[in-house]
Amino acid sequence: MLAIVNTCAVIGLDGHVVEVQTDFNPRAALPSFNLVGLPGAAVRESKDRARSAIRNSGLRFPNKAYVVNLSPADIHKHGPSYDLAIAIGVLGATDQIPLHALDRAMFIGELSLDGSIRHVKGVLPMVYTAMQQGMDTVFVPEADAAEAALIQGISVIPVRSVGQLVEHLYQLNPIDPVKAELDGQVSEEILADGVEDFADIRGQEHVKRALEVAAAGNHNILMSGPPGAGKSLQARALAGILPKLSLEEALEVTRIYSIVDMLLQDEPLVRRRPFRAPHHTISQVGLVGGGSIPKPGEISLAHRGVLFLDEINEHSSKVLEVLRQPIEDKIVTISRAKGSIAFPANFLLVGARNPCPCGFYGDPLQDCRCTPNQIQRYQSRISGPILDRIDIHVDVPRVDFDKLLGDARAESTLDIRQRVEGARRRQTARFKEHPGLFANADMTVSEIDDYCALDAEARQILMLSVRKLQLSARSYHRVLKLSRTIADLDASDGIKVPHVAEALQYRPPVE
Repeated sequence: MLAIVNTCAVIGLDGHVVEVQTDFNPRAALPSFNLVGLPGAAVRESKDRARSAIRNSGLRFPNKAYVVNLSPADIHKHGPSYDLAIAIGVLGATDQIPLHALDRAMFIGELSLDGSIRHVKGVLPMVYTAMQQGMDTVFVPEADAAEAALIQGISVIPVRSVGQLVEHLYQLNPIDPVKAELDGQVSEEILADGVEDFADIRGQEHVKRALEVAAAGNHNILMSGPPGAGKSLQARALAGILPKLSLEEALEVTRIYSIVDMLLQDEPLVRRRPFRAPHHTISQVGLVGGGSIPKPGEISLAHRGVLFLDEINEHSSKVLEVLRQPIEDKIVTISRAKGSIAFPANFLLVGARNPCPCGFYGDPLQDCRCTPNQIQRYQSRISGPILDRIDIHVDVPRVDFDKLLGDARAESTLDIRQRVEGARRRQTARFKEHPGLFANADMTVSEIDDYCALDAEARQILMLSVRKLQLSARSYHRVLKLSRTIADLDASDGIKVPHVAEALQYRPPVE
């Protein structure tokens, strides 16, 4: 008897429907269980877990011949998420469950030997694939039900064990589907734990302004200054002024975190923009992703959020150079002999560095002990192409003790975030006909021509500055996008002289 059960393989961030075709031969002379269709090591072990789970659930596992084909056979299958579908295929082929209950349904889950169904990673893209393929129902582990229910338009059935699932399929003890109530805005108003309030940071108003502009338009920023000046503190405070995640963005980020199994069971939806701060010893694979089974790296985990590289000059030059293409294209493509996989990587890059090895080059109070050659070598660890892709360069000087000891509080994070969100709302309205654009930094040359019109005086200042600062074509377009963001913060429809002048101040000086 033949039974066909649907499950899903995840390649990159995309799901692919896999048919588990189980053929049972009760007249075979010798017992066997052949699993074909490019199964990985964990999948090959599924037959043993399925056998024990079925028997320990009080069901029959006839000791005869089985052939289980995972179709399509040209896709490599990895992980234990196929366990449940294989067990249901065996039960269907041995006439222990109604076959009509398998139509237009998908089964996902890892089996324990006692028949209970355990959590698996990547449930969200699997359920999304089932919904796209027109299936009506998806059966998932109870621990993953809240995550699966984030996908609307499909019935999500949480199951604890094989026995409970069989009773449901026979309609003896039906399981109620799980539903999730989602609204258009998912972020919370309060500051997350570990996020500093700008009101508690004394002085350095120009740095706070630069971070506000960066958050408003999703522009990359590099902060340079001596040790202890507050670069890392302000970078972490940036997380508090980022605009709220829209539901579309939240689901996009949640999908990535589902793949790498970094979601919380009690809060399956990512409600705040990611803030990733990898150590400077990170490898290329750790940063961009990869491996024999390609997984997202830190730049994809920072998608729609912040990638903070503290002590950026200490990162390997080879590691930094792999950021070139993701910064420009907003995706990272990992190519292997078996094919290529693209992961999203639209992040806000925040870098912090000292001006020299000792950290005090240019400091008015502390003497620098480095030679000019050492300073030049240290600063050249970040290549020109990488610096050219950073919109905002800002110096972070040490804070005067008078300001540190003062009682006056600065502007709060929530007040700054209101301006940032106002600027983002204007960008959302502007790009409503461009579904792939979320912020000014995402604009391509064609959108820059459409939305970054300058008045005559602003155009003249920009042309003079391009020649004097020796800006590349890329830098010229980045200045225009930065000017557009500053104008949005100013609630101005057009880009004027003050907006261009401020944007030009954020360019690095010509040496």
